[in-house]
Amino acid sequence: MLTQRTKNVVPATVAAVALTGLLIVAEQENEEPPPMGVFITSVGIGNGANLGGLEGADAHCQTLASAAGAGDRTWRAYLSTQGSGAVNARDRIGDGPWYNASGQMVAGSVADLHGDVHRDRNQINKRYALNEKGEQVNGQGDSPNQHDILTGSDSHGRALLGRAATTTCNNWTSNDAGAAMIGHSDRSGGGNSSWNAAHPSRSCSQEGLVGTGGAGLFYCFAI
Repeated sequence: MLTQRTKNVVPATVAAVALTGLLIVAEQENEEPPPMGVFITSVGIGNGANLGGLEGADAHCQTLASAAGAGDRTWRAYLSTQGSGAVNARDRIGDGPWYNASGQMVAGSVADLHGDVHRDRNQINKRYALNEKGEQVNGQGDSPNQHDILTGSDSHGRALLGRAATTTCNNWTSNDAGAAMIGHSDRSGGGNSSWNAAHPSRSCSQEGLVGTGGAGLFYCFAI
């Protein structure tokens, strides 16, 4: 049998629990989203795959990030180079985790990004691989399709060896020599759903990139 004191304590306890729950929800709603750490460039440099080398590509990432309010972080283009002193894209982007412009995690680590241990551990797809403005990138079925993203890399984010100047447009300094390895940001089309190594472009020119479903866009990561 409940005493008068017990009767008073029970409602008070319920009210305290309810209040605690409301406070937790309020705190969660007021939490700042994680800072943007990865995006696809909303525009290319406009000179085909001639990006001004890695330095020019990095500068483009930094400029777009600054315009989006994320210029306080150091940004690097996800691009590999070939030949003497070859660079792997995966080695220049930091350790993660990386979140998109909407605060959603795209990958927790370099290993998850590339499926080193388990495949499909990243969220690079049409829904989550956004540009720096938080917008989706046109993909298969959209007009124009712009899902071809420059990488110059194999599926593990490393330089493609033994194919000098054929998959990086002369290390991102040419718009007329060879081709560029590209990935599909929406993970669809062309019989290969790789986000970073779907197929070579038709050429290194702006027209060639557009002709295979691209616009000279590339991935940017905050290190």
